[in-house]
Amino acid sequence: MRLWDKRTGEIDHAIAAYWKEHYDLRHILETNWKTLGPKLASKLNIYVGDADTYYLNNAVKLMEDFLKTTKDPAYGGRVEYGPCKPHCWGPSFSDLIRFMGEHVTKTAPPAPT
Repeated sequence: MRLWDKRTGEIDHAIAAYWKEHYDLRHILETNWKTLGPKLASKLNIYVGDADTYYLNNAVKLMEDFLKTTKDPAYGGRVEYGPCKPHCWGPSFSDLIRFMGEHVTKTAPPAPT
């Protein structure tokens, strides 16, 4: 179903509420952090161009604001904005490999003795 009528601009609030409960990742994380937080701590890494073609950088900012408030556990990931970068921006391959290596070094269990 359509969220809004293109001709009149009228929003279907029932559809908006459904989308929020089922597809709004920030809302889902906020309302379920006690359950999801322990599973996602140190695993959330978000990259977006600050000139995103679809303005997703605005939603990422809201997500980042929420993530900064998390406790028990804190989210422990990273949010990065590519200056003047459009939709689908992300770190270079070599940067991603470095980030993954740092994550493994930081979170791997100790070697058996």
